[in-house]
Amino acid sequence: MRASEHAYEVLRSDIVDWALAPGTVLAEVEQSSRLGISRTPVREALARLVADGLVEPQGGRGLVVSAVSGSIVVELFELREALERQAAALAAARREVSQFLQLQDEFREVSRLVVDEDPTRHAYYDLVARFDAAIDASVGNPYLVSALAGVRTHLARIRRLSHDKPQRLLDAAREHLLIVDAIVEGDAQLASDATHVHLHRSLQSILGFLEAADNKRPISAENRG
Repeated sequence: MRASEHAYEVLRSDIVDWALAPGTVLAEVEQSSRLGISRTPVREALARLVADGLVEPQGGRGLVVSAVSGSIVVELFELREALERQAAALAAARREVSQFLQLQDEFREVSRLVVDEDPTRHAYYDLVARFDAAIDASVGNPYLVSALAGVRTHLARIRRLSHDKPQRLLDAAREHLLIVDAIVEGDAQLASDATHVHLHRSLQSILGFLEAADNKRPISAENRG
């Protein structure tokens, strides 16, 4: 793997996993030292992350991890709704049943992943990634898959805002199972509707988390009046 690709993967993973929180300054010198590579591949990786929208320039501070706000989340979900409902419907019409039967079994047993002692929930998120991959493989539309990939770059980070709560993870898994059941049955309308329910509940959960976080945030001196 090229050094720039390695730097991109590590930095992207750290941003998605919240090891690098919004507003974190990403200085080339610091990151090249941390990753054990020269500044040039780090610069290339940062440029890709800027293109992804995960990193943004901030006057006087250089590059920082991009912010997450309620308005950004809503905008992403507006796009996600259109893309994922269509993808689920197409997957139900064009699917290879065997791979979704396997996902059915795994989502039915998902509680063991949620109660796992691993706080990162990597096993759970790996299952969700395989669910997404199975739908992508079924839709037979590279343009739709490409558009979904761009949205998921941001959603992978945003979903951690609320989905690390065990109860929300269990609820989300049940919602995913309903989508898989509809795809197995070949019911495109039901797959689309089940996706709508999942996205609505996910959005409400994330917005609730952001509102609670804002309420806990201390009032700065300039905002005290």
